[in-house]
Amino acid sequence: MDAPEPILRMSGIGKQFPGVKALDGVDFRLLPGEIHALMGENGAGKSTLIKVLTGVHDIDTGEIELEGRKVAFSSPLAAQQAGISTVYQEVNLCANLSVAENIFIGREPRRMGRILWKEMRRRASVLLRTLELDVDPAASLSSYSLAIQQMVAIARAVDIDARVLILDEPTSSLDAGEVAQLFRVMRRLKDQGIAILFVSHFLDQVYEIADRMTILRNGRLVGEYPTRELPQVELVAKMIGRELADLEKLDDKPPARVSTPLVEAVELGRTGAIEPFTLTIHRGEVVGLAGLLGSGRTEIARLLFGADHASTGSVRVDGEPTGLRTPRAAMGHGIAFCSENRRAEGLVPELTVRENLILALQATRGWTRPIPRSKQDELVAKYIAALNIRPADPEQLVRNLSGGNQQKVLLARWLILEPRLLILDEPTRGIDVGAKAEIQRLVAELSDGGTAVLFISAELEEVLRLSHRVGVLRDHRLVAQLDNGETLTSEVLMETIASGGSS
Repeated sequence: MDAPEPILRMSGIGKQFPGVKALDGVDFRLLPGEIHALMGENGAGKSTLIKVLTGVHDIDTGEIELEGRKVAFSSPLAAQQAGISTVYQEVNLCANLSVAENIFIGREPRRMGRILWKEMRRRASVLLRTLELDVDPAASLSSYSLAIQQMVAIARAVDIDARVLILDEPTSSLDAGEVAQLFRVMRRLKDQGIAILFVSHFLDQVYEIADRMTILRNGRLVGEYPTRELPQVELVAKMIGRELADLEKLDDKPPARVSTPLVEAVELGRTGAIEPFTLTIHRGEVVGLAGLLGSGRTEIARLLFGADHASTGSVRVDGEPTGLRTPRAAMGHGIAFCSENRRAEGLVPELTVRENLILALQATRGWTRPIPRSKQDELVAKYIAALNIRPADPEQLVRNLSGGNQQKVLLARWLILEPRLLILDEPTRGIDVGAKAEIQRLVAELSDGGTAVLFISAELEEVLRLSHRVGVLRDHRLVAQLDNGETLTSEVLMETIASGGSS
């Protein structure tokens, strides 16, 4: 049987920003009723391709056809009105509004100019049920987790009569159950003839859900492939432009480490956030935190950085009682925190890469003692090279970088301070395999150099690969601390999470 005509065709797409050729003659096609993965490292051009399609950026060269007709969208709204809906990795909703208001904002049912609130909530309830979401449409969106907010964003996109649905890293904030739920919805939409463009760095998820994939590298098309015909090893090689041998794994198990305690938390806790816990982190030690979303991992990180105030317990640094009541106090003791929410708690998108990189160092000096420009340039050049930040332009606005390179900028900001304890909360979430390997290597190198690392990740294999010890959390409690030896596997960690630490 002949393949159907593409619902979307992009031909010879080129896009250049100052000093950067983001897309160079890229072709892409999307068939009706298929799930198509767009693959590539951070900075490969995936986000730019989506943005030129949806009218965020004008294209420099090439053309776009939707259902056989040439189109050129002047804005995301124009693309949406033509049947192309996009859900981005960073949820872009109004947390102060209700769930129903977020779904129908700008499209509220009205009579004689007045919003029909009851009808809007009823329609929202019907839509949420079709997506298997047990959510109160009248409740404030802010009362729900980031994962639920992501699903509400997808519900809104689905309801706008989309013929093309773009999902940009939709699973980055979802646990395994929520991913399965989303995939059921995606398959249902596919059966209805909706074409889905799926962007994800989780290779197993791509192979589970995608029919075909298109691979980009350095702004150019590598090729288009049926998913079942391209082994994962070959996919990774095509994405990074080199063989997997160049990305050799770290040692399966880190060596045992005995050193002086750096930070000791004793019965530290915060009412309603995390039950009192005791945790010691040694110099040069990587302590991993494993647990489901919402189990309390981030809450521990925020307490140790002084971003939240503890209700109980105490902290010692170098054996001395210490009041870590503010981030400034923590930074004064050499503690740095790289938040999982780089958009809200990390980067300043209106500033350049250089300005974002030196922000923490400048804060430690105070604003009356500005860092000399020559020193800024020296530090920025060093860390752009060390973390392979692309493009290597310190004056590029950080908002124009890909998600993975933004993460590297945030990480570099704290590395400039040469911290004694670096707290990393989901540092590789939404990061491609090449960038993930680079960050993992960096964590190992920091540990070898004597820096302590508290490493939080939803990927158990990653926690096991890097950590000397693993703290297991469940229901806001630290239920176990396990040495990372030959007998500690992801299965053991999952069993520990499931049992709550009881044998």
